[in-house]
Amino acid sequence: MDRLAPFYHSPPLLQNHKPKPIRTHSPPSLSLPFTTTLSLETTLTPVPNPSSLNDFTADIKTLDLVKAIHAQVIKKGNEWNSDSMAKHLITSYLQLGDYKSAAMVFFVGFAKNYVMWNNFLEDFKGFGGDPIEVLEVFKELHCEGVMFDSRVISVVLKICAGVMDLWLGLEVHASLIKKGFELDVYVKCALMNFYGKCWGAEIANQVFHEATNLDDLLWNEAILVNLKNGRFVKALELLREMQFSAVKANATTVLKILQSCSKEGALNEGKQIHGYVLKLAMESNLSICNSLIIMYSRNGKIKLASRVFDSMKDHSLSSWNSIISSYTTLGYLRDAWNLFCKMERSGTKPDVITWNSILSGHALHSSYKEVIIILRRMQAAGFRPNPRSITSVLQAVVKLGLLNFGKEIHGYVIRNGLNYDVYVGTSLLDMYVKNECLNRSRAIFDNMKNRNIVAWNSLISGYSFKGHFDEAKRLLNRMKEEGIKPDLITWNSLVAGYSVCGHTKEALALIHDIKILGLTPNVVSWTALVSGCSQNGNYRESFDVFVQMQQEGIEPNSATISTLLRTCGGLSLLQKGKEIHCLSIRKGFIEDEYVATALIDTYSKSGDIESAHEVFKSAEKTLASWNCMIMGFAINGLGREAIALFDGMQGAGILPDAITFTALLSGCKNSGLVEEGWKCFDMMSNDNDIKPTIEHYSCMADLLGRAGYLDEAWDFIQTMPIEPDASVWGAMLGSCRIHGNIEFAEIAAKKLFKLEPYNSANYVLMMSLYAMSNRWEDLDCIKDLMDAKGIKPRQVWSWIQIDQRVHLFSAGGIPHQDEGEIYYELYQLVSELKKFGYVPDINCVYQKIDEVEKEKVLLSHTEKLAIAYGLIKTRSNAPIRVIKNTRICSDCHTAAKYISLVRSREIFLRDGVRFHHFKAGKCSCDDYW
Repeated sequence: MDRLAPFYHSPPLLQNHKPKPIRTHSPPSLSLPFTTTLSLETTLTPVPNPSSLNDFTADIKTLDLVKAIHAQVIKKGNEWNSDSMAKHLITSYLQLGDYKSAAMVFFVGFAKNYVMWNNFLEDFKGFGGDPIEVLEVFKELHCEGVMFDSRVISVVLKICAGVMDLWLGLEVHASLIKKGFELDVYVKCALMNFYGKCWGAEIANQVFHEATNLDDLLWNEAILVNLKNGRFVKALELLREMQFSAVKANATTVLKILQSCSKEGALNEGKQIHGYVLKLAMESNLSICNSLIIMYSRNGKIKLASRVFDSMKDHSLSSWNSIISSYTTLGYLRDAWNLFCKMERSGTKPDVITWNSILSGHALHSSYKEVIIILRRMQAAGFRPNPRSITSVLQAVVKLGLLNFGKEIHGYVIRNGLNYDVYVGTSLLDMYVKNECLNRSRAIFDNMKNRNIVAWNSLISGYSFKGHFDEAKRLLNRMKEEGIKPDLITWNSLVAGYSVCGHTKEALALIHDIKILGLTPNVVSWTALVSGCSQNGNYRESFDVFVQMQQEGIEPNSATISTLLRTCGGLSLLQKGKEIHCLSIRKGFIEDEYVATALIDTYSKSGDIESAHEVFKSAEKTLASWNCMIMGFAINGLGREAIALFDGMQGAGILPDAITFTALLSGCKNSGLVEEGWKCFDMMSNDNDIKPTIEHYSCMADLLGRAGYLDEAWDFIQTMPIEPDASVWGAMLGSCRIHGNIEFAEIAAKKLFKLEPYNSANYVLMMSLYAMSNRWEDLDCIKDLMDAKGIKPRQVWSWIQIDQRVHLFSAGGIPHQDEGEIYYELYQLVSELKKFGYVPDINCVYQKIDEVEKEKVLLSHTEKLAIAYGLIKTRSNAPIRVIKNTRICSDCHTAAKYISLVRSREIFLRDGVRFHHFKAGKCSCDDYW
């Protein structure tokens, strides 16, 4: 058969005979006066002789048979002219893949309505048909003279909008205008939808304003078209005009506007729409109430959201999910659980969406351990995790570092066929990247069928942060070849990678390249560079980059501020930290939990523990802030205060983690609290199910050793369940240096020379110990060993900041410009100190020279030079703040105590391990360091 005209057949064309137009179901006033001629070839296929419609279609198995039956239907005329027959024929054609014939039957088979059209289109696409084929049939029938009513035209325009067929929609509109037909409201709405989707909201609005009769449907359609095009303000203007025209918005329009208010953060407008809902008595509409709940919660108004929920007479499952999701999103996790229980008591059973809301809320607010617990409860309740569940759980897996559990999740994903989901695949890839399993992440990436830009960026970021820049660039080029344009996130991951690896110049060059590509480096780009410099200890570069960032007109965000504060903490720049504190207040970042924690860290590391505690008391307390404050007390030698704060943390219901106990044990070791240290160490595994790490063992070895329990420290190291590393043996060696125990020191040094063969600090400690014991031959052996390996002693320096300028004093480095004045001050100062009982500790000099020369060497210690310069250049009542990169020696420690007494000056000295606050002849460490 060349062409099939279901139900209606025109006689063959005769010479000089005008064909009769095909009969149409369209009303004359709404139809297009086209004509067509369709012919039907005879078929030799045997056709069953049915007794009923079901018999007629039951055994259809081939396309030829369907066409034969179709021909019979046409011949029988009105006898078989029914909707049921049309449906059977359409279904048969679709099942056999003849989409064109199915569309033909539908177009000219029977009276149309929207419900039937929607069902047809769903079936058409469900059987693999392309909606474009429907349009092709429409064009063919249109050209042959088939007349269509307005409803068919409306659906055709809808399909044009769906497949973005810009020109066919224009042709249909042009044909309507050319024939001079008055467009009914359905066609006008369809035209507005088509223009809004394909040509922009302006033309759609023009169609609306040209309409002579603006009824309810047109007003509502105009608002929806503008909302779809992101023209929220215009949609609101139309809503106001609509009200002035005494036209009511329908429920769909109100629903869409509320959803837009949620996205736009338009709280005031949302409240007005809420008033409109009450005025029109729409508060019984569950969908609208659910949208109101979401609108209020997304604007941070959980109480208003709760009031809407409580005012509802009936609560659907969707209502419960909306309010629970609102509470979890805003961090009210305990309230969300209470609602969950209330929901079950009300007889409404939670579904997987409910569980996912709970899961994602806990993941969003860093309650990662709870995410794992909730997952198990969800499975115990009989729910199988879906892709959204998996992405939330994988987020927790990443943060908790649970690689093995992540592998189990991966197995679950494969077994249950969830790896088709691009978000699950990307989350798995990200999980392996952040656990430094680049081979596994690459395997997932290569097996992903639909890779989105997030997957590309994650893998590129992984290679960048590991320093594999060549591979990252190869991926970047491959990404371009596959037609995916790198975005700013792609480039930022490279900038961050270079920065973290210490390649500041390359990172800056990349920012320049980003500009050449037409992109604008944003605050994330610059913050990544600032952060990279800070993490590598390049604090000056960090500030230099920040200055460049400001020169580029980029405003800092909370992450930038946090990074700068960490830089200030690293340098103990108290004054600069205070300035950034003021900046964070002006910029409104002070309530940010990361900024608050960074402030605590900065003040603690700058020796201003009182300010750190004030920030802590006023900030919203998170686990990170508790840990930071405990560590602040620890590095300032306030071990008992650290323990008291830990007790307060437990009283507040905050569960400690491994970092908490590292901070606690650091406080104990810095204050010599041996009994308390053992108690904390045992508490880890016994009460909190936390397995001690090498950091905890190192703290305990240091605590025991420095307290003089060297035998116990040795036994502790020997019985450790994990292999001692350099930090453990270094703690042992340092303790031996304090207590002059050469026997254990030589064992520890031997271990360290293997573990860290090029760390000069270990060799220097042994030389110091030998010098104290007058074992000069052994000292010379250490020197020879260092020379043989090409090891040079670590450069020792101290610095002090005066009037925004840093003054560096380096052993063996370039002399300070005021060196003469400084030494003159020191000679006078030492004379004064000796009158008060100061005796130079010449054991701190491990050179084989006489005592007078040793005293001269002691004068050249960098911390003494910095303190003396501070006495010369600062006000008589101003505290002196000195930073030193190695541990302070006992002679300088004693001298600083006497200086604080003789000159009545507070001295804050931060060495390579901790803080010393000297005041009135005493030190905050109580001579225990």
